[in-house]
Amino acid sequence: MIDHDRLFKELLSTFFVEFVELFFPEVMAYLEPESVTFLDKEVFTDVTAGERYETDLLVQARFRGQESYFLIHTENQSTPDINFNRRLFRYFARLHEKFALPIYPVVVFSYDKPKKPAENRYQVEFPDFKVLEFNYRVIQLNRLNWRDFLSRRNPVASALMAKMQIAPSDRPKVKAECLRLLVTLQLDPARMQLISGFIDTYLDLTESEEQAFSAELDKIEPEQREEVMQIVTSWMRTGIEQGRQEGREREIELVLRMLGVKLGSLDPEIEAQIRGLEIDRLEELGIALLNFKSADDLTTWLKNFKQPN
Repeated sequence: MIDHDRLFKELLSTFFVEFVELFFPEVMAYLEPESVTFLDKEVFTDVTAGERYETDLLVQARFRGQESYFLIHTENQSTPDINFNRRLFRYFARLHEKFALPIYPVVVFSYDKPKKPAENRYQVEFPDFKVLEFNYRVIQLNRLNWRDFLSRRNPVASALMAKMQIAPSDRPKVKAECLRLLVTLQLDPARMQLISGFIDTYLDLTESEEQAFSAELDKIEPEQREEVMQIVTSWMRTGIEQGRQEGREREIELVLRMLGVKLGSLDPEIEAQIRGLEIDRLEELGIALLNFKSADDLTTWLKNFKQPN
């Protein structure tokens, strides 16, 4: 399962000013970038529904040239929710009560469907009287065309193109273009990895799409293509290492289950030793344990081999 909230929070907290520049350039006219401070998450409990909610991203910033402050509250919503506008208003009301500061509310709708325009307000009104109209800014990714962001030298654009409106046949091209834009930004390795990981998560290609992706890479100018290929190679290395680690963990659990059946409950120190074995040694242990008669046999086996350096 993809942890959408974590991925979006990492992206937006790392590149918050760039996020505002990309989608709300008018805010940059009065926001002092150097004043941006991330506040602790706020937790809200809905007693009647028995649910607990946390704010995704809460930023305090100073008005440019002034000593007064305001908040930008940003939520990522990865699944449709017909009651989301009411919940966002509750967030707003409680944050306003606590901080007594102006609040600029923003929602990033990152789900794939539906594609109809998302609600951008919460209202309470009567036929003769409007009691309340709470408005918030909406970024609905599945209604944005990725082509409109190709020329935007912005790290958030490079990442979020992967979640925009993409024809199935364009997925390999979009992945290549996301990476092409990324390498032009000349970011440090950690930030480069954050964005490339975001792209690879949301544009996980099939085998046939990978072939089309390779063809798209050939169209990139040589200097940029070399940097893109370094990113792709790092993905391959990471995938291999993850596969090995997952295989090792499965092997550990299998060996421990077999030992439990054969010998009963294991001493915690012995179990810790087993969990520290490399996969080749785990496989050897899986064969050797068939001849074990007691826990002493296991202890002896562990003592009689040396873990490679």
